Amino acid sequence: MRILTFKPNSFLPFFLFVLTFNLQAQEAKNTLKQSPNFEQLLNEKRKINTLLTVNERYKIQIFSGDSETAKKALYECKQEFNLLDGTIVFNTPNYKVWIGNFRTRIEAERNLVEIKKRYNTAFLIKPKK
Repeated sequence: MRILTFKPNSFLPFFLFVLTFNLQAQEAKNTLKQSPNFEQLLNEKRKINTLLTVNERYKIQIFSGDSETAKKALYECKQEFNLLDGTIVFNTPNYKVWIGNFRTRIEAERNLVEIKKRYNTAFLIKPKK
């Protein structure tokens, strides 16, 4: 009969194997407490931001016409004047390309001079409500 002896190297894998059965994943229990006034304030800020960008700022219109040509004009304008943001606005029956978002008329007119070199029909506008 043979006597089994304890080997320290064989015990470690056995111990790790048994240990893995006792491990469990963490459970995420996060709760978020938010004041109901926060959502109301956020909605008010969104309204104010949209009013400022459309109603109280100057823009430069570079194109008015059909949809496909307006998209091409906006793409070309963004390539050439990459610092100015641009949008396409639909006013029946035309699509208009507006670029820039200028706070003052002087700032808009300075940019208009540069833009008119490329788009000779460009003009300054101040969109209404």
